[in-house]
Amino acid sequence: MANHKATKKDVRQSAKRRERNRYYGKTTRNAIRDLKALTDKAAASDKMPEVISMIDKLAKRGVIHKNKAGNLKSKLTKRVTTLA
Repeated sequence: MANHKATKKDVRQSAKRRERNRYYGKTTRNAIRDLKALTDKAAASDKMPEVISMIDKLAKRGVIHKNKAGNLKSKLTKRVTTLA
C-alpha cells in the first residue's frame, strides 16, 4: 500500500475515475445493444444521435480509443440505414 500522502490521494482518485469510467462504458454498451435490437427504422433513427453522442463522450474521456469510437459509429450507422 502507498505510504506517501500524495500517493494515497492518487489511489483514491484513480479508484473513483475507474468506477466512473466503468459506469459510462457499461451504460453506453447497453445503449448500443438496445439500438441493435430495434427493428423499426424510425425508432432507430431517433435513438441514433443519442448513442453516437455517448460514444463520442467515451472517446473524449479516453475510455475508448478514438478509432474504436469511429468504427462503432460507422457500424451502427450502416446497420440503421439498412433497416427495412
